[in-house]
Amino acid sequence: MFKKIIICISVLLLISTAAVVHAFSTSQPRVPSEYSIGVKYEDAIKSDKPILALFYVDWCGYCLKFMPKYKLIHTLYKDKFNIVMINAEYPQYSQLVDDVSLSGFPTLYIIDKKYDNRIMLNNAIYTDLKKLRVELDRFLRIRSLLDK
Repeated sequence: MFKKIIICISVLLLISTAAVVHAFSTSQPRVPSEYSIGVKYEDAIKSDKPILALFYVDWCGYCLKFMPKYKLIHTLYKDKFNIVMINAEYPQYSQLVDDVSLSGFPTLYIIDKKYDNRIMLNNAIYTDLKKLRVELDRFLRIRSLLDK
């Protein structure tokens, strides 16, 4: 009887250890920079296509929470925008971060080099996917009128 109890406990321990190892090996990204969404800002700025820029920092929980939605936006709009992620703490972006005057994270900007235009999207808009899509489509519609 004692041997059966020891064997059962050993099997349960083995199964629970395997479950924990599996959970950690297939975990979601823990910081926003572990997502690879879009193109580099340095490449995007060379194009006439407008840029949808996400300014984030790795210590921001809201930024991490927003990343799956941003990944979806990339899938929907990658042909119309250059989708970029900009870590606001990286020194190479310090001038850009100063220029856009960030007040919090995450912050979404539409940067249109062709028409020298920058639009900050309010977090009340980009936290709601439907509202965000309305704004992105509105921008594209107005830009197409300017292109005529």
